[in-house]
Amino acid sequence: MDTLKIGELATLADCPVETIRYYEKETLLPEPTRSQANYRLYGARHVERLQFIRHCRSLDMTLDEVRELLRLRDAPEQNCGEVNALLDKHIGHVAQRIEQLKALQGQLHVLRAQCDADQPSRDCGILQGLANLPDDVKPANLGSHGGGCH
Repeated sequence: MDTLKIGELATLADCPVETIRYYEKETLLPEPTRSQANYRLYGARHVERLQFIRHCRSLDMTLDEVRELLRLRDAPEQNCGEVNALLDKHIGHVAQRIEQLKALQGQLHVLRAQCDADQPSRDCGILQGLANLPDDVKPANLGSHGGGCH
């Protein structure tokens, strides 16, 4: 029986109300029933599905990856080979991201080494280095790996 209002679901799942609405809009959560006063009413299936989504997101999975896992989960008789393949691909993205972060850390150490004394900011090697980055140093996009929303 669907008896939870959106705020109660948000509290139960430790998730902002706006996120729940967004997941509904993205069709990751099934549409809730409505009360006579037109309040959204959620049940155990919503709680469980929202927790599944949140667990996936905590592993830095994109919404497209979550959507695919939900599709596979909703077909319990299907072979889980696609799940394994999806996770293997995600592991590859994480490994790539780790390498990018290591390169970023190296760049930051080089930049930090450009100023090792308290001095006027006009003479700060870090600020000068940030203003004059070489052309071969491009800002890395470390936020996403699949074009999906994080």
